[in-house]
Amino acid sequence: MNTKYFDSIELKEMDKVKLMNRTDHKFWFHGAYLPDLLKQVEEDYYLLHIDGEYQLPYATTYYDTKKNFMFSAHHNGKLNRFKIRRRSYVNSGISFLEIKFKNNKGRTIKKRIPSTQSYSEFTSTEDQFINSKTPFSAAELKPSLENKFTRLTLVNKNFKERCTIDLNIEFEVSNSIVSLDNLVIVEIKSDGKSSSSPLGLALRKNRIKNNGFSKYCVGRSMTNPNLKQNAFKAKIRNIEKVTQTNYQLI
Repeated sequence: MNTKYFDSIELKEMDKVKLMNRTDHKFWFHGAYLPDLLKQVEEDYYLLHIDGEYQLPYATTYYDTKKNFMFSAHHNGKLNRFKIRRRSYVNSGISFLEIKFKNNKGRTIKKRIPSTQSYSEFTSTEDQFINSKTPFSAAELKPSLENKFTRLTLVNKNFKERCTIDLNIEFEVSNSIVSLDNLVIVEIKSDGKSSSSPLGLALRKNRIKNNGFSKYCVGRSMTNPNLKQNAFKAKIRNIEKVTQTNYQLI
């Protein structure tokens, strides 16, 4: 994958485009399309580098209630829904406890505090954060899914848009692993006021359509066949078709 023609941006400059209150548009497709897409937009974006690396590993732990309230809310199409996760930016050693809220106007609002990926239990500060910012009690939450992937991050040179490109996606629960090696997930994040996205235009030019993708819900569905997942079955079949692989637990 040739990214040498992108101008680079460093982590300290990312504060200009945090977009903690934003609109999201997701696309997913076979990885064979990615090199050409990147070539089409290389003049429009900066590419994030950390210590000379641009393919950056991420690790995430998602939390849910014993009755899987957050998974079920998404499955049932409920608006004003939450996701709670710990995310580690592996190369930088930085981790956050994050609360994502999708409101009934289609906006994603994210709040986060510094955390550490090594703790399996919530600290008192994290307890207070969850209890004050969500309808859930930290005491009722438990780890429900591990997720790893590699990410490229593009920043529009107007600093009104950030795009993430996720590769090498892997889900794990109780040592059961699902890998989606050929799948690429693109998420275009903006304040909702910016002009047309160059990457969005390139995706449409290649007939790749906006198509929602929740790593949490897809991962839970693929790793736990006992969950109610009727709403996600068609998407999972399409993922198998697009990636030309039949996933299986290993």
